[in-house]
Formats: sequence, C-alpha cells, structure tokens
Amino acid sequence: MRVNFVLSEVATGLRRNLTMTIAMILTTGISLALMGTGLVIANMISDMRAIYYDKVQVSIYLTDDVTEEQREAIAAELDASPEVANYIYESKAEAYQRFTEQFSQQPALVENTDPDALPESFRVELVNPERYQVIATEFPNGQNGVEQVRDEGDFLDRLFSLLNGARNATIAVAVVQALAALLLISNTIQLAAFNRRNETNIMRLVGASRWYTQLPFILEAALAGLLGGLLATVGLVLTKVLFIDRTLAGPIRAGIIPPVDWGVIATISPVITGAGMALAAIAAYVTLRLYVRL
Repeated sequence: MRVNFVLSEVATGLRRNLTMTIAMILTTGISLALMGTGLVIANMISDMRAIYYDKVQVSIYLTDDVTEEQREAIAAELDASPEVANYIYESKAEAYQRFTEQFSQQPALVENTDPDALPESFRVELVNPERYQVIATEFPNGQNGVEQVRDEGDFLDRLFSLLNGARNATIAVAVVQALAALLLISNTIQLAAFNRRNETNIMRLVGASRWYTQLPFILEAALAGLLGGLLATVGLVLTKVLFIDRTLAGPIRAGIIPPVDWGVIATISPVITGAGMALAAIAAYVTLRLYVRL
C-alpha cells in the first residue's frame, strides 16, 4: 500500500505540473544529448589518434642539386639511427606519380603541375612519432642536400586541437544547459511541494517521516531525468544514423574518419541516462531540504 501511495503521488504530481514536467524533460534531454555528443566526439578523437599517429611520417625533402654521395650519406645515417623504424626513398618521378593518384579527381591541378616541381625525398617512419625533433636536428635544413624536414604530426596536432576545441565547446554548452535544467527542476519541485502542502502536512501530523513525504517529489525528478536520458539516447541514435553514417559515409569509407560503432552508443547512453536521473534526484532532494519544509 505504501508503494502504491508513493506511485500515485508521483503520477498526481506529474499531472498537476504537466507543462513544467515536459519542460524539465526537454531541457534535461537536450543537455544530456549534448553531453553524449561530446563523449562520442572524444571517442572519435581517440580512435583517430590511434589511426593517424601510427602512420605519421617525417619527410626529408632533398634539394634539386643533391648529389649521389649526399643521398647515400642520408640513407646511411637513417639506417644507423635508433629513432628510425623504417624509411623509403622517393624519386621525383615517384613523387609525381603519387601526386597524380592523390589528386586524380582534380585533373586541372595535375595538368598544371610540372613533374620536376615535386622534390625527391626520404619518407621516414619513427619509432616514437613524438620525437620528430631528433630527425630535424640530425638533418638541418639547407645542409648536405637537405632542403626541408617536415613532420606530418604538426598538421595532426593542429587538427586534433580543432577537434578538441569542438568537443570542449559541446561539453561546455551541455554543462550550461544542465545548470538550466537543474534550476528548472528545483523550481518545479518547489511549486509541486507548495501545491501539495496540505496533504504533506496531514501526513506529517499522523506520523509520516520526512523521507516518506519527500520521496514522491524525488521520484518525480528522477523520472523526468530518466525520460530526458531516453530522449537524449534517441537523439544520439538519430545523430549516428542520419549524420555520421550518411553525411560522413565517404570519409569513413576512405578511412579518414573512424566509424562510430553501436557499442559506443550503447555504452554512452546508460551513462548519460544514469547521470540525468542522479542529478535530478539530488537537485530535488537539496531543494526540499533547503527551501521546503515537509
């Protein structure tokens, strides 16, 4: 009977404040969806790091007047370096062939590029890609046939900085939205407690504990958090199906962007739903303790 009474009080409270309850659910759902999106982006960044940093190479571009002795000296130094995992030599003809393959969809660019414009180079794979400066020190620019040493990791660092900024911005907006949701939950609980003050006062007079009179309000907030979490889960599913799997299908097939597995959505969804329920319940409890005497 006590369980039935508590559940009936929860249902009554939700019906009495239907519009505010809907607002709570929507606000909570949006904030949790943004938080989930931030976690999805963080997972994609982690996968991209694993993909790209394993393939990072340092390119040692040679001057046009490099001699055979200088080439052999560079190759010997690369062979002896403990920092070098592997390397390949690429001639001007090979560089131009790779260029035409990479930009085959832009024939005008290929036609306007002189085959001699692309320098020969050594493409070096490092044992530790983060130790690029060691190679740059061993082969200074402008000396011994070396025109320039370029690290692909610099571009990746800028790319990941941009992606990290997008992730942080999404999470920051989610935090602000979550604060708005908590304030809305607090106001809704205060209003619900005021509307039902007569019932709760009678319950206290007949011996009901404070926890027993507060429980229906806490459950109302937790239920709103649960529904908001489910709404956020639907949003993540739609984001994967309509945006990631369709809009980004080309880059994913090309291996530029890693796919987002359903396992990631299945892992993140319970986390954000549980967080929404817990935060809503805590907000309701704190509100009742601080602002409402039940």
